[in-house]
Amino acid sequence: MFAITGITGQVGGVVARTLLAAGKNIRAVVRDTAKGETWAREGCEVALAAMDDPDALRAAFAGTEGAFVLLPPNFDPSPGFPESRHIIAALRKALEGAQPGRLVALSTVGAQATSENLLTQLSLMEQALGTLPLPVTFLRPAWFMENAAWDLPPARDTGVIPSFLQPLDRKIPMVGTSDVGRVAAELLQESRNDNRVVELEGPRRISPNDIAASYAHLLGRAVSPRAVPRDTWEALFRSQGMHNPTHRMRMLDGFNEGWITFEHDTLKGRVELQTVLRGIIERTS
Repeated sequence: MFAITGITGQVGGVVARTLLAAGKNIRAVVRDTAKGETWAREGCEVALAAMDDPDALRAAFAGTEGAFVLLPPNFDPSPGFPESRHIIAALRKALEGAQPGRLVALSTVGAQATSENLLTQLSLMEQALGTLPLPVTFLRPAWFMENAAWDLPPARDTGVIPSFLQPLDRKIPMVGTSDVGRVAAELLQESRNDNRVVELEGPRRISPNDIAASYAHLLGRAVSPRAVPRDTWEALFRSQGMHNPTHRMRMLDGFNEGWITFEHDTLKGRVELQTVLRGIIERTS
C-alpha cells in the first residue's frame, strides 16, 4: 500500500496512475470525500486528511510501504513562510508517528539556494523531513513545462508572450509533470535504506524563445516573447492581487541569474515541450 497526497493534482495523479498500472494498492489522501470519489472508483482506498492535521495524516500514512508527499502550492506566502511552516510541522509529526516504509517528497530545483525566495518553502521542508528516522528521497524537478499554460492566451490572442524568464534566448532546465509523477512512482518502489536527492529535468533545456516557437508551430501563427522589465514586476504583481511579491521576484531572479540550479547530475525525462504545449491547447480548446 502506498499513500499519495496531492492525488487530485497533476503530479500526484500521475504517481497514483503509474502505481495502479503496476498493480500496487493506493491510499488516496484527500481533504474531503468528494475529492476521493474518482479514486475510489479506480479501486483506491480513501483517507480523509487535511495537510495541517497531523493526527489524520498519521492515520493515512500508517501501515504503508511508502508515502508520497508535497506541499500545497502557496504563490504568495507571508513573510517568514508561516503557512508552509505550519504544514511542514504537521507532516513531520505525522510521518514520525506513522513510520511508512519510505518517503518520496516533491521538492524543487534550487532547494539548496541560500537566498530567500518563493522556493524556500521547499528548502524548509527538506530541512524538516530530512531528519526523519526513515528513508527519505527528495525529488527536485526543474521548472514545470506546464507553467507555459499561462502563455497560451496571449500567444493565441496577440502573438506576444510576456516573459519573466530572461534573457529570452537563455535555456533553463524544464520538465513535464508526467515525467515528474512517473519518476516519483519509480522512486517509491525502490527498496533503499538511505536518504538522497534526485534531480530531474526534461530531454533538453528550453528558453522563452523556444516556447514561443513551439506555440507558433502548434497555433499556426507568428508568436514571439517579450521581456517584462524587472523594474515593473512589483507593481504588476501587486495589481494582480499579490501581497508579498518579493518572494516570487527573487525566485525569478534566481532562475535568470543562475543561482537557482541543480547541484547534482540530473535524471533526464522523456516528455518534450511540444507534447506538453499540445496538451495545454487541447484542454483549453
